Amino acid sequence: VQLQASGGGLVQAGGSLSLSCVASASTFKYWTIGWFRQAPGKERESISWIRPSDSSTWYADSVKGRFTISRDNSKNAAYLQMNSLKAEDTAVYYCATGRFLPDGDYVPAEYEFDYWGQGTQVTVSS
Repeated sequence: VQLQASGGGLVQAGGSLSLSCVASASTFKYWTIGWFRQAPGKERESISWIRPSDSSTWYADSVKGRFTISRDNSKNAAYLQMNSLKAEDTAVYYCATGRFLPDGDYVPAEYEFDYWGQGTQVTVSS
């Protein structure tokens, strides 16, 4: 499975961006999708996931209330709508997919995801 992430760019603080992640295989619809980000000089962090069946979601506290994850299984795609962006949201954003089923406030580890997109740069100017 190959994932193609897109939608990054330069935006002013307070603005919005929408990231997309498109998979090459329809099995994508059966798997959990996650979004991660890595800011300069920092470790990659998990910020959101969405389950395959009931579309339950989770968000890290740093993005809760501002970001929305969604998926469209008919298009083998997932999205991350990012609103009220802050300078600290500047990072490379990655989508990933895996066959595990998280629940509640579970924070997934990178190893739980089997396939990764190439990353898309988001830069928020203050």
